Amino acid sequence: MIGVELRKLVLRPRMWVSVGLLCLLPAIVAVFLATADFPPPPGQGGAFLSAVVSDGSLYPAAALALVLPLFLPIAVAVAAGDSIAGEAAGGTLRYLLVRPVGRTRLLVAKLVTVAVYVTAAIAFVVLTSLVVGVLLFGTGGQGGVVGGGPAAGVVSMSGTALSSTSLGWRLLGAVAYIVVSMVGFAAITVFLSTTTDSALAAALGGLAVLITSSVLETLDAAASLKPYLPTHYWLSWIDFFRDPVLWRNIDQGLLLQAGYIVVFFGAAWANFATRDVTS
Repeated sequence: MIGVELRKLVLRPRMWVSVGLLCLLPAIVAVFLATADFPPPPGQGGAFLSAVVSDGSLYPAAALALVLPLFLPIAVAVAAGDSIAGEAAGGTLRYLLVRPVGRTRLLVAKLVTVAVYVTAAIAFVVLTSLVVGVLLFGTGGQGGVVGGGPAAGVVSMSGTALSSTSLGWRLLGAVAYIVVSMVGFAAITVFLSTTTDSALAAALGGLAVLITSSVLETLDAAASLKPYLPTHYWLSWIDFFRDPVLWRNIDQGLLLQAGYIVVFFGAAWANFATRDVTS
């Protein structure tokens, strides 16, 4: 069942269009950054942008910072919202369930497919931004600091030197953390997708959750609620580029997203298992 869903994902043109758009944004920013007369001052602009001018191998981290707050969640919301509601809107859901496919297996396959989509999208962003960064900025001939400022070689945001191997492992850790964060968000939207026959309504519901969480993050009155908001720890992947790695927020972010996955996938299963499918 998972293989079938993955083949459907690969054959959907909109999947490749969305991945292409995610890769296009960092590429455009890189071109403007390379043609500018001066780089962003350290601490200003997007994360890592002041460092990539000296070392293009850092550009994947800057690209992740560019797509994560808004564009990647939008793509995830569209994919997850289409998971069940899209089948219902297209009239194929009941035919899927007529075959010897349990609803639980179908729902698991849908969530796994969304997770694969998230992983593939991030991987393409990282790979394309690495190529663009190296082509436009080189590979550290002048040195660079992760987070800003000139230095000999690549150093962490804490000011200590990082080897290329260490930088690679830290980037992989950041990618894995972002994938888990997006799967937690996807679980919310998959649940919404089981409550409606409109993929657009499910995707908009996921985006409403995203916007509400982002707005509450800015309010001091919501301080007691912030640690439980789905977006609260999303940017904690940056802590992988400190030395030593600051695990506190990373661990709490992973635990929070695991909670969202369990709760909302369980809610999606409970709703879908008892739903009267007529389309």
